[in-house]
Amino acid sequence: MVSALSIPTGGCFLCAEGPKARILGMKCAVFVSSNDSAANAVGFRERPWKIADARLVLEDGSIWKAKSFGATGTQVGEVVFNTSLTGYQEILTDPSYAGQFVLMTNPHIGNTGVNFDDEESRRCFLAGLVIRSYSISTSNWRSAETLGRYLAKRNIMGIYDVDTRAITRRLREEGSLIGVLSTEQSKSDKELLEMSQSWDIVGVDLISGVTCESPYEWVDKTSDHWDFNSEGRHGEAYLVVAYDFGIKQNILRRLASFGCKITVVPSTWPASETLRMKPDGILFSNGPGDPSAVPYAVETVKELLGKAPIFGICMGHQLLGQALGGKTFKMKFGHHGGNHPVRNLRNGRVEISSQNHNYAVDPASLPDGIEVTHINLNDGTCAGLAFPALNIMSLQYHPEASPGPHDSDSVFWDFVDLMKRVKETA
Repeated sequence: MVSALSIPTGGCFLCAEGPKARILGMKCAVFVSSNDSAANAVGFRERPWKIADARLVLEDGSIWKAKSFGATGTQVGEVVFNTSLTGYQEILTDPSYAGQFVLMTNPHIGNTGVNFDDEESRRCFLAGLVIRSYSISTSNWRSAETLGRYLAKRNIMGIYDVDTRAITRRLREEGSLIGVLSTEQSKSDKELLEMSQSWDIVGVDLISGVTCESPYEWVDKTSDHWDFNSEGRHGEAYLVVAYDFGIKQNILRRLASFGCKITVVPSTWPASETLRMKPDGILFSNGPGDPSAVPYAVETVKELLGKAPIFGICMGHQLLGQALGGKTFKMKFGHHGGNHPVRNLRNGRVEISSQNHNYAVDPASLPDGIEVTHINLNDGTCAGLAFPALNIMSLQYHPEASPGPHDSDSVFWDFVDLMKRVKETA
């Protein structure tokens, strides 16, 4: 149905007139048509604004209508919210978001566009992006492309004009939910709901889909333009073998900036091959999903305990927790954002940290001798471990801070110092 206003010559006509009132009326003409030809015949064109053409259907039965940008189609994933104010490009390319829809609580997204310097991996791994307001214009001196075009090229779905505050409240109350994003009008709400209720992320090995296929050397450092902590670094270079469970490139840049020579290896790389390389230190990286879904990785970690100084980040921290005899558990809605306060229990210092994880280590399950070094001040969960007897240190959050604050960057110094002490006493 197409509606229009029909106005007589002169622009209006008088329906009634009196000394105190004047009533102005207009006739309304309505055209009913099953195609666009009738509308075009009388001068009508398509609306200049986009209408809702997508749905987000959550497993609890709620249906959220939205507008699409980026790719089209149907995709299933776990919905999580991220409280970062900036850094959406780093979030899009963080492999730890594999299998998840990321909802940004900051309402205005896309205004800085995207560039090709801030990538955290070789491609986007998340399932989709959910935002409140999509900026159709960009304003940043480094911008090379709009966010919508960037997502479309990488086959990533995005939706906007959806109530992200209401969805965030629902996730906080009910916990992370499985959802289905779809732009396909041929699929009914019931079909999409069934898809969301029949899929689960728990117990799925997501690491195998994000790890590298073969070893490679990493040499790039943080560029001088962005480096902020370059004084007093050790002159000696230390060989670090980094296990890629979904590693972010900025972790590698920071290690290289602190003088490390880095060889990155796949998640299935045998411990015997690592020891044959005679590393000064071993890094277990961040990565997506459930640590209990990758028992092969836990076994590799066990075989390397005590053989060289070890640093675990995020997933690497959780794998160390299991390898040392502890247990991990799924959190209600996880930690995702660049504003999480963490207390260093060794010196009392509070760091504002960048975090992205849905699982945590249960400190009560750890054997004696393992020290909890950091706690998250929002909920008291374990945010860091140390086992001095085996030269092990780990953090649940991201010290490379990409995106996020730089409060925790000094932990790379700690790892280098650990390798130095062990090498001097060998």
